[in-house]
Amino acid sequence: MAAGALSVLALAPFNLFPVLFVTFPVLVWLIDGAGAGRYGGVPAAALTGYWFGLGYFVPGLYWIGYAFFVDADVFAWLTPFAVLGLPAYLSIFTAIGFALARLLWTKNATRVLALAASLTMSEWLRGHALTGFPWNAFGYALSEPLPLAQTASLIGLWGMTFLTVAIFASPATLIDRTPDRRLPWRAPAAAVALLVVMSVFGAIRLSLHPTTMVSGAKLRLMQPNLQQDAKFNYAAKTEVMKKYLALSDRASGPQSTGVRDATILIWPESAFPFFLTREADAMAQIADLLPKGTVLITGSVRAPDLPRGTPITRAYNSIYVIDHDGSVLAVYDKVHLVPFGEFLPYQTLMEKLGFEQLTRVRGGFIAGSVRHVLPVPGVPPALPLICYEAIFPGEVAGRNERPGWIVNLTNDGWFGISTGPYQHLEQSRMRAIELGLPLVRSANTGISAVIDPVGRTVASLGLGIEGILDANLPAAIPPTVYARVGDVPAIMLVALAVIVAVRRRVAKRHP
Repeated sequence: MAAGALSVLALAPFNLFPVLFVTFPVLVWLIDGAGAGRYGGVPAAALTGYWFGLGYFVPGLYWIGYAFFVDADVFAWLTPFAVLGLPAYLSIFTAIGFALARLLWTKNATRVLALAASLTMSEWLRGHALTGFPWNAFGYALSEPLPLAQTASLIGLWGMTFLTVAIFASPATLIDRTPDRRLPWRAPAAAVALLVVMSVFGAIRLSLHPTTMVSGAKLRLMQPNLQQDAKFNYAAKTEVMKKYLALSDRASGPQSTGVRDATILIWPESAFPFFLTREADAMAQIADLLPKGTVLITGSVRAPDLPRGTPITRAYNSIYVIDHDGSVLAVYDKVHLVPFGEFLPYQTLMEKLGFEQLTRVRGGFIAGSVRHVLPVPGVPPALPLICYEAIFPGEVAGRNERPGWIVNLTNDGWFGISTGPYQHLEQSRMRAIELGLPLVRSANTGISAVIDPVGRTVASLGLGIEGILDANLPAAIPPTVYARVGDVPAIMLVALAVIVAVRRRVAKRHP
C-alpha cells in the first residue's frame, strides 16, 4: 500500500516519475517472496497486487468524493463508498496483473518483463471492462517531461505502460545472485539507456515539429468558473446566460474588441441548465453576441427528437456548432457515458432500488450512436470529445476520416480544487501526442488550454479562475505511427515479453 501511495507522485500535478525507481522494485521483491506460498504463490501475489492497487487508487482518485457534495443532501452519504469503493474495484485488475505475472515468473531479470507484460494486460482490461476506466494508467508517469512523452506517438498509452513498468522495476535485479557480479547491472543500465533514447527521440521530434498555426483561425475560450448548483438549476437561467455573454465579450487587452477578435468562441460542457435549442430567447442572445464570421462551439444537454407534447425524460450530452445567425450547423452526442455519473449499470433495476446517478436524469443520459468529426466553418473538421471521453486512447484514434484538431469540452467543476483536473488535462494532452493533433480544451472551472500536436501548451487558464483565453489554433502534423496502426506496437511488445518469459521458464524446467 505504501508503494502504491508513493507511486501517485509520478502523476500530475507532481510528475515526480523517479519515485517509481523506488516503488516498482518493491513489487518485484514481493512477488519473489510470494513464491514461498501455496499454489505457486499466485494467491499471495494477487493479494500483494490488490494492496498495491488500493494504495495507488485511493490517493490518486480521492477527488471523486468532491462530486458527492455538489448535491450533498442526496449524495453526501455515498462519499466513503465512492472514495474507497471505486479503488477497491479497480484494485482487482492490479491483482489480476500480479497473479498473471507470478504464473510467468522467473529467477532472473526476465521477471521484470513478465511483470511489465502482465500489468499492461491488466491495465488494458481495466480500461475496457464494464465500459472501462483507464484513469491514471501507469503509462502516464512518462508524460512529463515532454520529450519522454513523445514515444506515445509510436506506441500509445499501453505501450507507454509497458515501458514504465519495465524501466522502473529494473533496479530490483540489483540484488540478484549471479556468478558474475556485473550481470545484475545490465537490466537497470538498459532501462536508463532506454530513457536516454526516449529523451533524444523526443527532443528530435519536438525540434522537427515547431508550433505552426491555422491561418485565420482565432480562438476564444470562455471559462465561467460556475458553481455546479447554478449549472443544474433552471431558475438560474437568466444569471447563467448573462454571465456567459458578458464574459465572452470581455476585452482581453487594450487593443481587444471582445468576441469580434475571434472566429471560434468555445464554451464548456453542459453549459446551460436547460435545453439550449428549445429556448428561443437564449438562441437569440447568442445570435446577437456572435459577429458575422464567428461560430460558437458549446456543450449542452439535448432533448431527443420526439413528437410535440411528448414528455422528455432523457437527454443527450451534446456539442453544438452554432452560426452567427443562431442556426445549428452541427451536433455531436456523447458516445461514452460516465457510469454512475450519467447512467447507472442496470439502470431500471437500480432506479427501482432507489438509486440515481449524480446528474439526476431519470433513466440516465442517452448515448450517442457513433463518433464523428464536427465540421467547423473556416477551419479543419474537429474530433469532439466530451469530458472523460478524452481518457480513452482507442476510441479517439479514428481510422476513417482524419480531423484537423481535437475539441474537448469538459466540466471538471465536479471535482473542486484538487489533483483531478490536473490529471484530466495530462491524459487529454496524451491524446494530442498520440495522434499528432492539436487539442483545444474548454473547462468550466479549468484547466482550459490550447495544446499543439506534440503536447506543447500554447496557452492555458488555470484551475478555479474565471476568464477568457484567446489563442490561435495550432495546425496538425502528419498522422503518427499510433494514429496509423493503433495498439499494434504495444501488442507486439507484450507478446515478445511473454514469449521470452515463457521460454525462460521452460528452459529452467528442462535444462
